[in-house]
This record gives sequence, C-alpha cells and structure tokens, in this order.
Amino acid sequence: MGFYRGDILKLFDDIQILKPTLIIAVPKVLNKIYGKIKAGVDAATGTKKSLLDKALKTKLANLQAGKGVTHAIYDALIFKKFKAIFGGRCKVLMTGSAPISAEVLNFLKVCFCVPLIEGYGMTECCGGAC
Repeated sequence: MGFYRGDILKLFDDIQILKPTLIIAVPKVLNKIYGKIKAGVDAATGTKKSLLDKALKTKLANLQAGKGVTHAIYDALIFKKFKAIFGGRCKVLMTGSAPISAEVLNFLKVCFCVPLIEGYGMTECCGGAC
C-alpha cells in the first residue's frame, strides 16, 4: 500500500516506484491523464496516427460489444506503453467522489487494458470499499 508524497507533480514518479495493482483516484486526476494521452494521440501524424486511431476504434467497439478491454495485437504493439504509465502491473482502476464522463472512462479502460470502476461516495475509495 502506498500514498503519493503530496506533490502532484511527482505523482507519476511515485506510481513508477510503487507499481501498484490497484489504483484509486479522483476524477480530476483521471481527467488530467486523459487530457495528456488524448493530446498525444491527436498530435501523432502519419502511420502512427492511423495505427493509434484504428487501435482505439477497435478496442472501443469491442468494449461496447461486451468483448472486454484487451486486444492481443494492439495491447502488445501500442497499449503496453500506456500501461507502463501506471507501472505495468495495474489490474483495476477505481474512481469516485465526483462524476466522470463515460467518454473518459471508456478511453482509459481501453488505454490501460483494465476495468475502471466508478463508485459513488463522499471519497474516491468509499464506493470501491463498499
């Protein structure tokens, strides 16, 4: 079990050291992560952009069809880099304490190849704990 040092600028350094299997975060943090990843995807060009768009479109379609959040080829080629942001061992993401859009939830599910559980409660861990 670990907690970040209190400096939001060093949050991802802490995550890299801890390599957690469960991450509980407030929507504000997940929205910032989404924004950075989305900006990187949008800034890509050429073949890289085409491959990223195809991979995201395929994985989002699979998620909507109930086929899960993983894809053998795209996860090995592209999404392992996204998974490394959380240390590479994350199995579940949880959020709560405030609403988060379905677009962000689904995008993060397919990028990190893990279920993202949204709970309702006064704190980010209240829903998950219940």
